[in-house]
Amino acid sequence: MTKLEALHREIVVCRACPRLVEWREEVARVKRRAYRDWDYWGKPVPGFGDPKARLIIVGLAPAAHGANRTGRMFTGDRSGDFLFAGLHRAGFASQPHSERRDDGLQLKDAFIVAAARCAPPDNKPLPEELARCAPFLDREMALLPGRVLLALGAIGWNAALASAVRVGNVLPAPRPAFGHGAEFRLPDGRWLVGSYHVSQQNTQTGRLTPAMFDAVMKRIRALLEEAG
Repeated sequence: MTKLEALHREIVVCRACPRLVEWREEVARVKRRAYRDWDYWGKPVPGFGDPKARLIIVGLAPAAHGANRTGRMFTGDRSGDFLFAGLHRAGFASQPHSERRDDGLQLKDAFIVAAARCAPPDNKPLPEELARCAPFLDREMALLPGRVLLALGAIGWNAALASAVRVGNVLPAPRPAFGHGAEFRLPDGRWLVGSYHVSQQNTQTGRLTPAMFDAVMKRIRALLEEAG
């Protein structure tokens, strides 16, 4: 067993946040009508991808009927449809869709993590819940080569910055602000790049379009080529 696999076994049995445990398990028990035949995952969701990845994608949290159902990040929901289509266009994913853990999808030079590992009510983890989950993020990223961090949304951006500080990076004041296409080079040499989150709220309103996401991925590809 690798260190990453051992960490993931630790993540999936975590019960540190009572509110999140109650919610994720209630959702798994009640289910959505469209998924009534599914055996919901209903546990914390570990990261997913290429263990040699130079690109680390930092998301928010599992969706109640997405990753909380399927057990894999961004799998089985509209956000994942948008994300994996974009990653496929950019050459980081073997296929443009993600429906279940055993659908054959493989990430190439990319790995997906999240600020929170349990599905939160209203997709909003509390600050103290993010704090409890932070060590998992730190440990996971420490086991990955990651040269570029892609933060999906402000919470992912702030989680990535906070993690960087915890491992010794000193940031300027004020801290670099999140924005779509924002980028910042951390003192340790890694790049942090921002994208609006791939949520339906953004993709169905035109706030985030495929072309906008592709532009960010093109920049990330250039940064990775510079990194060698």
